[in-house]
This record gives sequence, structure tokens and C-alpha cells, in this order.
Amino acid sequence: MGEANLLTPGEQQTVRAFLSAARLLSERLGQELLRETGMRQIHYEILAWLSEAPQGRLRMAELARRTAVSHSRLSHLVDRLEERRWVERRDCSDDARGLLASLTDDGAKALQEAAPWHAECVHSRLLEQLTPEQTAHLREISEVLLENLTGHFPRRGMPTDQPAARQAAASV
Repeated sequence: MGEANLLTPGEQQTVRAFLSAARLLSERLGQELLRETGMRQIHYEILAWLSEAPQGRLRMAELARRTAVSHSRLSHLVDRLEERRWVERRDCSDDARGLLASLTDDGAKALQEAAPWHAECVHSRLLEQLTPEQTAHLREISEVLLENLTGHFPRRGMPTDQPAARQAAASV
């Protein structure tokens, strides 16, 4: 790598600020969610994705894609959710090799109970710190990054005017 590939001081500052802020936000949201609800952030995300899916079910491969985790990691995460009776694995009726993750009534209830607290935490830690214009820019930037890093954007088509917590709670 030649000198032409080095970051400028401004680029370096941007990258460091973004990575540090994203890491701290994720850690704090995760710690607070676990402390207040007993639920891990990634478990909340899985339950929310399932609550938004038709009949509360998604193929395991699709759920891995949407949560941006490996198939192996998702399998372990779903194991934990099954232990809590929040999710069940089911055979896929149109593919003998496929498995579905299905939200249970207990999982829907756990998500409903956690959603208001999660929304408040996200508001206070992130959204209230930004102007509406900054929030719109953050969404646009995040979508571009996700699409480039994963080859897709999982929430494309999701309405922008309905809070995610309300979507999760309404679809549970």
C-alpha cells in the first residue's frame, strides 16, 4: 500500500469518531437493555425481525442476513431464545432442508414488554442527541454502509414515519 492510500487527518478523525460512537452506543444500549429487561440487544433484534415478518416466521438464512450475523452464530442465538421459549424452530414446508424461526406467544410478550423501554433508551441515547436532519442523514449513511457491507439493505421498504418500537409492538 502506497502513501496515496493513507487517511488524511480529517478522514482519520471521522473514522475514529464513528467507530467509537457506534461501539459505545451499542455497548450502552446492550448493557441497559440487559439490566432493565434481562434481554440481550441481539435477542431483541431477532424478536423484532420475527414480529415484523408474516406469521412471525422467517427462514433461518433470511434471519441471519437481516441481523448481519453468521448462520452459525444465529443458530446459537436461536438456541438461547428457544431455551427461554421465545422462539421455536420449525421445518419449512416448501424446502425439506430449510428451517424457520417462529416467534412464540412468550416471545411476543417479552418483546412487547421490552419495546417501550428500548424505544426510550434509543431516544435518549441517540435520537434526542440529533436534529431531524442529522437523523435523516444517519439513516441514509447507515443504509449505504449496510448495503455495501452486506450486499443488501434489510429494512428497505420499511415505512419511515412509524417508530420501530411501535411497529414491533403493533405486530406482536
